Amino acid sequence: MKIGVIGTGLMGKNHARVYSELKGVDEIYVFDVNKANATSIKELDVISCDSLKELLVNVDAASICVPTKYHLEVAREAIENDVHCLIEKPIALSVQDGQELVNLLKNKKLVVGIGHIERFNPIVKEIEKMIEDPIYVEMKRHNPASARITDSSVVEDLMIHDIDILFNILFNMKNYRISSAGNSDVCKALIAFNGSIVSLSASRKASKKIRSIYIEDTKFTIEADFMTQEIYTYWKPGVYGVENEKYMQENIIEKVLVNKVEPLKVELRTFVDCVKKKEEFPITPWQALNNIRICEEIKSVHMSYSREPALSMVM
Repeated sequence: MKIGVIGTGLMGKNHARVYSELKGVDEIYVFDVNKANATSIKELDVISCDSLKELLVNVDAASICVPTKYHLEVAREAIENDVHCLIEKPIALSVQDGQELVNLLKNKKLVVGIGHIERFNPIVKEIEKMIEDPIYVEMKRHNPASARITDSSVVEDLMIHDIDILFNILFNMKNYRISSAGNSDVCKALIAFNGSIVSLSASRKASKKIRSIYIEDTKFTIEADFMTQEIYTYWKPGVYGVENEKYMQENIIEKVLVNKVEPLKVELRTFVDCVKKKEEFPITPWQALNNIRICEEIKSVHMSYSREPALSMVM
């Protein structure tokens, strides 16, 4: 199979690297409007193209790793040339652009997936198997300041990973209420699902990188880290009491066995396999469009992109 990588910034370079390690990928074509970016990864034995058109006529499938504001434009070119594509998240800069992109797929028998990479983190599948009746969920995704993303807020940049997991794995429910507070770099959202409460926080101003999930189920509690790919479960205490005037309880704590992997490698291997088998990619454009719709809902209830966050409660 011949694969293209459109956009060879940080993420595009990682896509090219992983494709070079996958069996079944025979040739890798790359294109970037900044030719220096494309030529900087020649050690991966890639073929650098002078134009997007040159790349699209030579490949079976492509990763679209350009800035979000160009997703619709580049995806349109790929789809019109009948090229299967994996679009980095988010699907587009707005619901309107996302809907237009989805409309392009009508009457097209193409595999088009969206790169919500955390869906391929092994802790997600383990947690999905474990949960029974979550009553409280807290997800934190905090980053130090970075110049990497300039065309989207912290909601589409970071929080969207947890939105995807929340709505497609943990709850998959349409009945919800949102309240939020924040600005372009820091956001806190509370989401109620028929008696279950979810807290999402995201920041691009942190001094510590955090990627965590905490779930209180009716029978146990789960703590997990997306970076270390570790999960701990805390079972309801069997013994309560007071000893030497101090409260005491006995819990059973278990560390869940997780087969640690590089999520990007699993994601791209899955994409290649889906193209070969003509199967739907796990994260569909329709799911990704809904993710962006939730992002816009979260932003709409605080609508403050100044330095000082505005507080708003919509319940």
